[in-house]
Amino acid sequence: MRRWLALALVLTSLAPVSAGAEPPPADRTDDKRPSLQITIDRAKVDLPGHKLEAKLSRACAKVRLKVMGNSGAVLAEVEKAFDGAAAGTALLVSWTPASEEDVAKIEVWGYDTEGFYVGMAVIPWKVSIPHEELNFETDSDVIRPSEVSKLEASLAKIKEVMSKHTDLGKITLFVVGHTDTVGTAEHNLALSRKRARAIAGWFKDHGLKSPIAYEGLGKSAPLVKTADQVDEPRNRRVDYILALEPPPLPAGELSWKQP
Repeated sequence: MRRWLALALVLTSLAPVSAGAEPPPADRTDDKRPSLQITIDRAKVDLPGHKLEAKLSRACAKVRLKVMGNSGAVLAEVEKAFDGAAAGTALLVSWTPASEEDVAKIEVWGYDTEGFYVGMAVIPWKVSIPHEELNFETDSDVIRPSEVSKLEASLAKIKEVMSKHTDLGKITLFVVGHTDTVGTAEHNLALSRKRARAIAGWFKDHGLKSPIAYEGLGKSAPLVKTADQVDEPRNRRVDYILALEPPPLPAGELSWKQP
């Protein structure tokens, strides 16, 4: 779970001049080419592996990275030469962080062979909402009246986080159901999906206007690894994840669904 949470990203263009960047070369009135562009594939941003891949629309001289943590500290600064790599070449850059602090922002600057440059910011963004787990009756997805106060508290937290990040764009709530290892894989998958659907539907019916999606993973992603047929309460859970893009799901017959 932790890995795909980390890959919800915002990519934003950087201003032509920023602190520490040399000034752009003089304008050329005879330059009729399209403006220099840098692209970054979200799927190729590997935060745990400390590397990313960029592409430049012209021959590339070098790429510079500045990695900043949540505290504002600079975790790494890297400059890698590419010696005129052709336009569209995959430009792989890695870094060694100064600490294990979570990454808040990565500035990526691409320079062409004539000294022109362009920048983009990679902003990892995800929020996993802490909450009190609902207690369902055995093999049931019915939300009991005694559990409603837990959902009300979670809804308030979700709305609070969303209200602070309206500048990021459309945020979706992803509800992911899990079970322990007691029972068959098929039964647990269906049960986790039904419970996630019930919770997602409750949020939708009680004032959450933002997009909502749900899916169940059954016993395939336990919080606490156990042998099969082990009754582990901590594995009977539902995750509430706020993200800008759908977190990837394990291969198979799984897909995000609307309540």
